[in-house]
Amino acid sequence: MQDKDYQENQENEKEELTGEPGQNPEGEQEKEQDYEKYCFLCRRPESQAGKLITLTDGISVCPECMQKTMDTLQNGNLDFSRMPGISMINLSDLQNMMPRQQKVKKKKPKAEEKQESFDIRSIPAPHKIKASLDEYVISQDYAKKVISVAVYNHYKRVATGTQDEIEIEKSNILMLGPTGSGKTYLVKTLAKLLDVPLAIADATSLTEAGYIGDDIESVISKLLAAADNDVEKAERGIVFIDEIDKIAKKKDTHHRDVSGESVQQGLLKLLEGAEVEVPVGASSKNAMVPLTTVNTRNILFICGGAFPELETVIKERLNQKSSMGFQADLKDKYDKEPNLLAKVTVEDLRNFGMIPEFLGRLPIICTLEPLDREKLVRILKEPKNAILKQYQKLLALDEVQLEFDDDALEAIAGEAMRRDTGARALRAIIEEFMLDIMYEIPKDDNIGRVTITREYIEHRGGPLIAMRGVLKLEQQEL
Repeated sequence: MQDKDYQENQENEKEELTGEPGQNPEGEQEKEQDYEKYCFLCRRPESQAGKLITLTDGISVCPECMQKTMDTLQNGNLDFSRMPGISMINLSDLQNMMPRQQKVKKKKPKAEEKQESFDIRSIPAPHKIKASLDEYVISQDYAKKVISVAVYNHYKRVATGTQDEIEIEKSNILMLGPTGSGKTYLVKTLAKLLDVPLAIADATSLTEAGYIGDDIESVISKLLAAADNDVEKAERGIVFIDEIDKIAKKKDTHHRDVSGESVQQGLLKLLEGAEVEVPVGASSKNAMVPLTTVNTRNILFICGGAFPELETVIKERLNQKSSMGFQADLKDKYDKEPNLLAKVTVEDLRNFGMIPEFLGRLPIICTLEPLDREKLVRILKEPKNAILKQYQKLLALDEVQLEFDDDALEAIAGEAMRRDTGARALRAIIEEFMLDIMYEIPKDDNIGRVTITREYIEHRGGPLIAMRGVLKLEQQEL
């Protein structure tokens, strides 16, 4: 009975450590062969540490660590049996200390790697990339054109490699635009169309190494996780660093700027292209996880930010031209400019707090336009995965038609303009007035159609309900 309880405890401990049942599923050994072994002590993969010595199933040690351990035991004359509270370690209890997914995929042989290399003919042309983006993203034609050309040139560079002495530089992108204008959505759609791994990181969480927060290398760790720990696949991926304006140099501060200029300095080597050692499956190198080396030379970096105070900097530069006389510019000439960010220059970004070295590694700067009422109405109904189409599909599963009056769409767009958070406000507004409808409709099987009106949006009335019998009569008349 005690042996049975002991075995159950062992299985439970194994499940807690690995997050999966103690029994391995069928075919798991074949999947394990795709991943590299790594040293339990120094966390280096077998490709870096050399042939590993397997102590037990799941635990391997490199020759260097094994030699150091033997030297320590021999020179220190350590005797664990005489130490109070210390018993002999059962290696089988340690074999699941690392989760299985925190392993690095083996690199493919040279011949196989050439066969699966990036084919230049498989890269869509810029006009095809933009046409695909047009199906999902409304307006922002200039930004889509800039990104399409930059991505096309970048992946041509990846496909050709260094064929001759002319080496093509990276085409990293800096995107500027107000909140809710579609920066993140544009990058997500792009990565989906190109079928490449994408990592989205928030610059506000990044700090200088040694301080509380995520290290710079954690950005690459997220990309590696998105590529299923496949280094070759991750090295052709896209990294989007959002809120990049939050790491601008702090002005008039007497404290160490650990989340501003120092983070910009730390990102320089990643943007330009360097081999960095990153933890697999964690954001910190201090965790007991294996390390691997990723080359960022072919990773496309896209940085985005709202830069809310940048418009003031641009106004100051433009207003320097104002002077006395009949042909002089007025001081308030640019106060009502709707898209002032489009006039940005590198000098404006430097005055904002971005260091020159950082801007030099982001050669392509594109701005996104603020969304007006007409564009918000188009966003509601035109894209392939428009918000209205999503709710219509949800209600269609209950065999109920959902329709929106044009006046209702205008009212939704008007409310979104008042909230001043761009397209993000649309989802929040629709969630509010659709709550009661989604709650009440499953109660009555006779409801066949719901029409949303301006009065319902403005809380001056209710939606129009049509029963299924009425719908059948309408269809017969047609």
